[in-house]
Amino acid sequence: MWAEARSALHEAVFRGELSAPDGSAALDRLLDAPIAAMSPHGLGRAAWQLADELGWAKTHDAEYVALARLLGCRLLTNDEALRRGTARLGIVIGPAEL
Repeated sequence: MWAEARSALHEAVFRGELSAPDGSAALDRLLDAPIAAMSPHGLGRAAWQLADELGWAKTHDAEYVALARLLGCRLLTNDEALRRGTARLGIVIGPAEL
């Protein structure tokens, strides 16, 4: 969540959708939010193994899928390629499937 949120804010400033001061203020609010960063034990290894299982070079997307598996929940995404690549797992869904 942290890397994605920071990236989205930075991209909004880069594209001119947010001013630099507004982006910086939003980043400050994000960093000060009462949200605990947590990483379940075994997430890194599970993502690595999932990337192997799915034939992916990178583990970035596998981190999200592996986390959903570890938490026993579904993963909601707008990324159609991610949905197709994980279809056989049955846990990655799109907004229309809510």
